[in-house]
Amino acid sequence: MVSRPAPTPAGFLSAAVPGTRVVVRYRIEGGLTDALGLLVTCEAGACTVRTRQADVVIPLGQVVAAKEVPPAPERRRPRA
Repeated sequence: MVSRPAPTPAGFLSAAVPGTRVVVRYRIEGGLTDALGLLVTCEAGACTVRTRQADVVIPLGQVVAAKEVPPAPERRRPRA
């Protein structure tokens, strides 16, 4: 059996369909951080992830890991 190499994180993001729920780990000054949300676009050397707070534009050169994640669980109703 021939194994295929896994795509690079940037390659995964470039091939992912907009609207896919992803988590992206990327470099920031002083360390790493994550963006969890829907992939809006991936073009011109950057991807945009729509998180709960805002759209985050991430340069592909800063990405160290990325993968598809399952849909968010439904929010629980408050207890009465």
